[in-house]
Amino acid sequence: MGKNSSIEWTDHTFNPWWGCAKVSPGCENCYAEAWAKRVGAKVWGAKQDRRFFTDKHWEEPLKWNKDAESEQTRRRVFCASMADVFELRSELDPWRVRLWSLIDETPWLDWLLLTKRPQNIEKKVPWVNNWPENVWLGTTVENQKYADERLPILLKFPAKRRFLSCEPLLGPVDLGAWTDHRPKRLHPIDWVIAGGESGPNSRAMLPGWAKTLRDQCQQAEIPFHFKQWGHWAPVEAPKKEKSTARRFWDEVLGMEIFMEPKGKKVAGRRLDGVTWDGLPATA
Repeated sequence: MGKNSSIEWTDHTFNPWWGCAKVSPGCENCYAEAWAKRVGAKVWGAKQDRRFFTDKHWEEPLKWNKDAESEQTRRRVFCASMADVFELRSELDPWRVRLWSLIDETPWLDWLLLTKRPQNIEKKVPWVNNWPENVWLGTTVENQKYADERLPILLKFPAKRRFLSCEPLLGPVDLGAWTDHRPKRLHPIDWVIAGGESGPNSRAMLPGWAKTLRDQCQQAEIPFHFKQWGHWAPVEAPKKEKSTARRFWDEVLGMEIFMEPKGKKVAGRRLDGVTWDGLPATA
């Protein structure tokens, strides 16, 4: 948790607890699990306990809210980077209730609730048709399979903003069913975040996947945020035999491309020479 988060698309990060369990391919190289293990917190997996925090921890967002009000500037809070707010465990219910109360007490903070379990949202939120002005609801969409499964559920909810985190992006994603011909019973997508996986065991995000997602967002007038290439970056065809670059077939671009493991800092976050920092307007 922290004020002034290093995550590009948020201002602060707040964790109501630590710990989660893997549910889909995007979880395979989970950065949060790796971080928890690094600091000795045994909180990952269905059978592990979750880590909870003191009142002092819960008072931090109240300070952020006071600062935001003083500056007359809304701030975004990512909740939660080390957990999933909608994990279906009964011992988390009292902490969820406390979170909903905290959201109500911090009207100058826009709370970004991101989940890989949108099927549990309806059971766990206290809001039905009247969602708070400061709640943005998001789901992870790492490939087409999970777009097809998760988006119809996410877009049912009348949250003030609905967003997708296509990170790690593991395949091409066609959003046409929810942009070109969106059913009237579903709400629109308000924001798309995309990025590749980081870390030495990461999987490469091919350029065509990122570009077609950006192009769809531009066509549908959805703000697009390109967070990072991740560990692998696109490069020119290597001229020497002992190159670390790998050859891939990019089915979207219809061409052979090369990706090299550079690390996320070197790989950067420019797509076609542009830094894409799209954000939706506050509600």
